Amino acid sequence: MNQLNKLSEVAAVMFKLGCFAFGGPAAHIAMLEEEIVEKRKWITQEHFLDLIGATNLIPGPNSTEMVMHAGHERAGILGLIVAGLCFIFPAVVITGFLGFLYVEYGQTPNIAPFILGIKPAVLSVIIAAIFKLGKKAIKTKELGFIGAITLILSLLGVDEIISLLGTGLLGIIYFSFKEKKKIKQSFQPLLLSSISLPTIQTISGSTIFFKFLKVGTVLYGSGYVLFAYLDAELVQQGFLSQQELMDAIAMGQFTPGPVLSTATFIGYQLGGFQGAILATLGIFTPSFILVIALNPLIPKLRNNKKVGYFLDSVNVAAVALMISVLLSMCKASLVDWQSIIIACLSLFVTFKVKKANAMHVILGGAVLGYLLQLI
Repeated sequence: MNQLNKLSEVAAVMFKLGCFAFGGPAAHIAMLEEEIVEKRKWITQEHFLDLIGATNLIPGPNSTEMVMHAGHERAGILGLIVAGLCFIFPAVVITGFLGFLYVEYGQTPNIAPFILGIKPAVLSVIIAAIFKLGKKAIKTKELGFIGAITLILSLLGVDEIISLLGTGLLGIIYFSFKEKKKIKQSFQPLLLSSISLPTIQTISGSTIFFKFLKVGTVLYGSGYVLFAYLDAELVQQGFLSQQELMDAIAMGQFTPGPVLSTATFIGYQLGGFQGAILATLGIFTPSFILVIALNPLIPKLRNNKKVGYFLDSVNVAAVALMISVLLSMCKASLVDWQSIIIACLSLFVTFKVKKANAMHVILGGAVLGYLLQLI
């Protein structure tokens, strides 16, 4: 297959994911694993786990960065860029349009009934990925124990980066000691709908770009962490009201693709179409740069024995964090009999219907969510 065909394939797969990737990073990564590991065999499950572990240690949207890694594995640097752009594009267009409606008309379409069905449906997609990735990650009883430690730390509220680094270093120490060898050198991992209210101050295009560039460079964690960063950068400095920010975060959560597409919505609020483009460029640019720099290093790091211990430990820790996210999502999503029915049916389809995939589960959940809300 020539380079152009590979790029076309990458574009088609990632655009499809961008249109249907609801449920947050854990769900996005689960759907990506199904597409590129199970169905298309672009990479092995072991390398996919290494990519997850490494991606968790750098700032930016994890699922978007995993999509970029996948594109690079299939079609090089051009594949990385095409994959990232195609995955982001649907979310950016949708949130940009919602931003336009919000600013011009003071309201957005009512999509809540569909989202209520999607939320419990994606739980089964995440569970399936945890089973598949967990089998590869938990190579020994010791790695299982390390994963359990990470899960406990996460449930206790310990920051995910601290959990990952701590268990990674624990893996180096334990497995090196097990081989009865002294650690001769240390290793530091690579850290490289409501009425619109008028904003208090005007803001220039360059300021919009650099504020979102700053957030994209230092952002770790979920949409709630994004809320804290944007509150400090925009609300506390008088460029945005807190209600506007809350509405923007809600739109980012309700649309497919990365929650960072919230930046497009806010950019439109702050500076119209130009503001939407500049905010989007600002928040996603660091991820492209970091993944381009990191991707070639991962196979080389894996060849180092001590770094291998670190990656094995971080990989199983990443699966543990997916379990923690799953438990949190279950608590938030399974709130009534409708959501429980959708979750059970989605589990049945995911594990018992061989030809079904994540896209079928998501669409089925959306339709059921809408229909059951009518009862």
